[in-house]
Amino acid sequence: MSIGKAFFITVEGIDGSGKSTQIEKMREYFEQKGNQVYVTREPGGTTISERIREILLDTESAEMEPLTELFLFLASRTQHTFEVIKPKLKRGIMVISDRYADSSIAFQGEGRSLEKGLVDYLNKIATGGLTPDLTILLDIEPEVAMRRVKEKKGVIPFPQLDRMEQEQLEFHNKVRKAYLEWAKKNPLRIRLVSSRGSPQETWDKIKKELDRLVYTNIKESGKIGN
Repeated sequence: MSIGKAFFITVEGIDGSGKSTQIEKMREYFEQKGNQVYVTREPGGTTISERIREILLDTESAEMEPLTELFLFLASRTQHTFEVIKPKLKRGIMVISDRYADSSIAFQGEGRSLEKGLVDYLNKIATGGLTPDLTILLDIEPEVAMRRVKEKKGVIPFPQLDRMEQEQLEFHNKVRKAYLEWAKKNPLRIRLVSSRGSPQETWDKIKKELDRLVYTNIKESGKIGN
């Protein structure tokens, strides 16, 4: 039986945290319950946003200014939100996004040393105030995550890694720190899940969060008693 509510769920974390694997499991989880699910990503998700993604991740964009990077992410996010996410939700289709607004707090706010209050303010404009129903933050040590990325893409030739992946370990440590701090400020929405173990161990933790979200929605809708 369909859950009824079209949830907007985002998955955050540093590169190599295992987002893609878990997102597929999340898709299966909701589809098995009879729901339509649309999986998307940031930067990207629309024709325009994917073109912006190419610029952002291109290793030849090494000289990009932090504010330029932020505004490009925001431009991509605006198009993504209004062209894809909001219309899908309005039609009753669940949306699961590989990253969303929280990523700019971590990557551009902390990683690029921009003022987080400004990033948060601009995010609200770019998204039209849209906030995910649930955000799964996959947490892992950057050393382990970067090793996973390099094993997956191969270290030779090194340019197989995109511009963000090629950042130094210090950068990824700053991003992780920002994610953890932001999660503490938004504990009801952002649920911290360690992805240090096996994919199945990580999924077992995520499933508990999804079960909690679904149960809460059913209870609030009055389909079950108190």
